[in-house]
Amino acid sequence: MEKREKMYEGKAKIIYATSDPNVIIHFFKDEATAFDGKKKGIIRGKGKVNAALSSLLFKYLEENGVKTHFIKRISENEIVTKKLRMFPLEVIVRNVAAGSLAKRMGYEEGKPLNQTVVEFYYKSDELGDPILLPDHIFEAGLATPEELAEMREVALEVNEILKPLFERAHLILVDFKLEFGRDNGNILLGDEISPDTCRLWDKESGEKMDKDRFRRDLGNVEEAYEEVLRRLQKVLQ
Repeated sequence: MEKREKMYEGKAKIIYATSDPNVIIHFFKDEATAFDGKKKGIIRGKGKVNAALSSLLFKYLEENGVKTHFIKRISENEIVTKKLRMFPLEVIVRNVAAGSLAKRMGYEEGKPLNQTVVEFYYKSDELGDPILLPDHIFEAGLATPEELAEMREVALEVNEILKPLFERAHLILVDFKLEFGRDNGNILLGDEISPDTCRLWDKESGEKMDKDRFRRDLGNVEEAYEEVLRRLQKVLQ
């Protein structure tokens, strides 16, 4: 398999074509953005950590019955995956009130939710990634009712698999973002799973161990990302 031209560059990754039309390479960048790109910076070593964590977590999910796009990690910052036709949706799974949900519902940050909440957001920089109701998704033709139901079901399954894993690493899985795509009629989990896409709090201290450290200028961002990787490597070894 040969690495070829750059297909797309996003905020956190560069996607490259390969000599296999069904396979692509994700290069994880150290660049970081927040607040719809208004805040920008560099988190040294982030790309390497996120590639490693995504590899570990996709493998773990595959071992537990969740179908993903992951094939293998080929360098510190690169993973090889199946090429999916991505849904223009972000699926957010929430276990604890934080971020926009806490603001919308008037909840204190850190309040455990009575039930797991699944939300859908439209991936559109122009519109600011707005939250969508299912009827909005069907109206815009972004997914069918059956596809949306499957994404929701898999998202909840991923939550039930990852929550106890992170707990073993003394981390609270507060919330996280998933993305899905089509592969020959099948819906697979794609994108990445990392401190860029998850809120993770230390179980004992409540310290934030994720991208919120960058968003809120809390410092020690690199150290937090590396600590998450270290803990997960330890429990999965």
